Amino acid sequence: MRYFIKLAYKGTDFHGWQLQPNALSVQQVVQEALQMLLKEPITILGAGRTDAGVHASQFFAHFDFDKVLNTDDLVLRLNAIFPDSVVVYTIFKVSDNAHARFDALSRTYEYRIFLGRDPFLTDTVWQLYHQQLNVEAMNKAASYLFDYADFKCFSKSKTDVKTYNCKITEAHWEQKDAHLTFTITADRFLRNMVRAVVGTLIDIGLGKNTPETMKAVIESRNRQKAGFSVPAKGLFLTKIIYPNNIFA
Repeated sequence: MRYFIKLAYKGTDFHGWQLQPNALSVQQVVQEALQMLLKEPITILGAGRTDAGVHASQFFAHFDFDKVLNTDDLVLRLNAIFPDSVVVYTIFKVSDNAHARFDALSRTYEYRIFLGRDPFLTDTVWQLYHQQLNVEAMNKAASYLFDYADFKCFSKSKTDVKTYNCKITEAHWEQKDAHLTFTITADRFLRNMVRAVVGTLIDIGLGKNTPETMKAVIESRNRQKAGFSVPAKGLFLTKIIYPNNIFA
């Protein structure tokens, strides 16, 4: 039987979701906890990879187990042994061929910026002070993302992928007081893509480039033409959508 697990994690202390040979990952923490409680070897597969320091307020993974589980009890027991930076919300049975990664229809990320300094936000936002950003220009530039499909310019170099095509359906900035959030939704994302997009938009917001520069950057298909990669700590995976038919 296949089970989905819905969880969240603060990525500060982890080297991403994916198992690493010599570094602590979220996958390792979850997998080892399940193996200890279920007393069987367990392999858990996540909805995707998040880089070191990136957070997830909503994340899904799946694992197989050949017995009927008391999922409510398992949630309580997992949360009792997880570090404070990881929490599981629910565990539920799905169809046997459901896949946390390949069945995802879309993913939504938020990049969070604080225009000032706040010691209580150190790990979860990128703090920019003494900087003035033109949010209107950044939103105009972000709107050009809808006109393209190939985003090789925002992909991490030497990435082994079959295609650089992504369908972006949402991309916009919203400011509330000193808090500035960029939200982007797509059917898939390339490695480092969101952080590179944000870096490109920040350069536009600072007046280093015009909104129309975004078109030339995308059409170049050259990572060196895009902006810098913003710090990981401001990035959150916030939503993953699946088709209803995968649920048992």
